[in-house]
Amino acid sequence: MGQKKKLPDRVLPNWFDGKTINEARFCEEFLQTHRIAFANGAFFTPDGRVTDDLPLRAEIYEALKGWAISNIPKKISNILEVMKMDAQAPDLPPEPDRIHLSNGTLLLDGSFLEGRPRIVRNRLPVRYNPDAPSPERWLRFLGDLLYPEDIPTLQEFIGYCLIPSNKGQRMMVIKGSGGEGKSQIGSVLSSIFGTNMKDGSIGKISENRFARADLEHILLCVDDDMRMEALRQTNYVKSIVTAQGKMDLERKGKQSYQGWMFARLLAFSNGNLQALFDRSDGFYRRQLVLTTKERPKDRVDDPDLAEKMKAEAEGIFLWAFEGLQRLAANNFRFSESDRVAENRENVKRENNNVEEFLQSEGYILRKADCSISSKELYEIYRMWCEENSFPSLKGRSFGDCMVALAPKYNLEYHNNVHNKAGRRVWGYEGLAALVIPGIGGVYGGSSRTYVQDELPD
Repeated sequence: MGQKKKLPDRVLPNWFDGKTINEARFCEEFLQTHRIAFANGAFFTPDGRVTDDLPLRAEIYEALKGWAISNIPKKISNILEVMKMDAQAPDLPPEPDRIHLSNGTLLLDGSFLEGRPRIVRNRLPVRYNPDAPSPERWLRFLGDLLYPEDIPTLQEFIGYCLIPSNKGQRMMVIKGSGGEGKSQIGSVLSSIFGTNMKDGSIGKISENRFARADLEHILLCVDDDMRMEALRQTNYVKSIVTAQGKMDLERKGKQSYQGWMFARLLAFSNGNLQALFDRSDGFYRRQLVLTTKERPKDRVDDPDLAEKMKAEAEGIFLWAFEGLQRLAANNFRFSESDRVAENRENVKRENNNVEEFLQSEGYILRKADCSISSKELYEIYRMWCEENSFPSLKGRSFGDCMVALAPKYNLEYHNNVHNKAGRRVWGYEGLAALVIPGIGGVYGGSSRTYVQDELPD
């Protein structure tokens, strides 16, 4: 039989009696030399949130290994559970007026506090160096990728992501046909944000109610290749973009809880972010859409470009902080070129062509003393879509859009409209039909009849 291992002949720590470890006493002693807080379901230190507890486990193991003999992994797990209670903090609110960096804290007013004396929610792995050289490679890359008037918008958005705040109420989509190099932006940003940035999927966020909890404590979520399917629901995405405090979060198999949410969304795509059912202006108003320049046919790509730009991280940070200060001075209203504004309208029109239909010629006429039934108007709308190769909305969606647009076009929606059979039905006062869908069906374009002569004077 083997002999029982003998412990070293030395003074025992107060958390060990020679046989068992007192986990509560161990935690008390450990926390006297380590600044750790447990809040909002996570450990935080002066370096920010602990995203991987392996280094913490390693430190506990170093303290235990001279005394514990068996079941060390289990003892470490037990100690961590006790530490959650011993290091419990009531809350660790976001600090939207400052950025914690690897060598200190930078306030929005430009003042800098050196050192890392306190526990913080987020700390970026980049140094604050006011003398860092201008990031020439980065600026040249952006100049080749984007139109000059759109670069300030990107600068403000990246700066906006440096602080835990959703005051800007915007997400960003950078759209191109492919091959322009737009995804290099996400690679470079990872060197500035570190573990405070996460790769994700806008589609998954919209579909999975548990996906929001994965973004808790995160400053930036990047969708490197946004899929083109229209979102079936937009509530989760909109709630993340507009969150002003804690929100209800869910994790599988656990009770929902209130957590801080300030993750900003940045997506790279070959098309627009669309909604399958949401036609509200709010969904589109929250998007900043940048379009890239076309890729020059004779361009030779540098496979090491991202790494070269990462070497300019300190300069890129100063560039982004300049954008943040400009955004804050403008009360968190983003600079938008005419192109950015037009991009947003194009996305809206692409997903909701009802307004374009109302502005079309040859199908309907806005005339104060005329009326048209809802059914007849929808049939004409479907004819217009068919003849112009546009996808048509479902009847309910079309009706909701028309009711919302009625005041803008001086239309009155009521149930005192008479259809061709003389029955009183729901419809719109202020519109007249210029065409009648063909007898052979709604899409009988060749059989359509113009009825201008029937209009009242």
